[in-house]
Amino acid sequence: MAVIELKDVKKVYGKGDAQVEALKDVNFEADKGEVVLIMGPSGAGKSTFLTIAGSLQKPTSGQVLINNEDITKFSAKESNKLRLNKIGFVLQAYNLVPYLSVAEQFILVDKVKKQNNLSKDDLAKLLKDLGIEKLVKKYPNELSGGQQQRVAIARALYANPEILLADEPTASLDTQNVEEVGKLFKKLAKERNKAIMLVTHDPRLEKYADHIYEMMDGQMTKKK
Repeated sequence: MAVIELKDVKKVYGKGDAQVEALKDVNFEADKGEVVLIMGPSGAGKSTFLTIAGSLQKPTSGQVLINNEDITKFSAKESNKLRLNKIGFVLQAYNLVPYLSVAEQFILVDKVKKQNNLSKDDLAKLLKDLGIEKLVKKYPNELSGGQQQRVAIARALYANPEILLADEPTASLDTQNVEEVGKLFKKLAKERNKAIMLVTHDPRLEKYADHIYEMMDGQMTKKK
């Protein structure tokens, strides 16, 4: 059974002559243990898809199912709880707190989410897997872009979500780093049994994907 599924999802912005259909009858699914790419050019509807899949906004019509439960009917409070417990985000801006060290970024998660975070041993293993175990005392401005991204991935996974959503995770990376990130996401999906969804226009990630969906003008087609 798919951990996340979108059924006939539409999203319309504006009214009358200014109306824009950002998503048109989108159907999508992802299972745990898989890396799924959502590809397409700027303006194709990828960001709208990401925010709806991540329960940051609701579709105009259609269903979004997480573990077979329709989250489009959730209240704001229920949506917040869902994002806290089930969905991790890795955004382009990384969103690390600038005045907190790497170690303190995880303490902050503990303050917001009190239960079911990774154990100390599991966090130590994750940091080692990501190659950032020696950076725990450093601050975001002391890290390279690639290192900040890995810290952002670790922070998202620390809360132990079932689904990880990443927005253009390789936007500023050279080919060697793209290969590393691709292998990393594949490893994390398999070993930690996560559904990892990458919103991207980077074809260099295709070989690491279990499935590929293409978006164009708000419509989604499954390619692999």
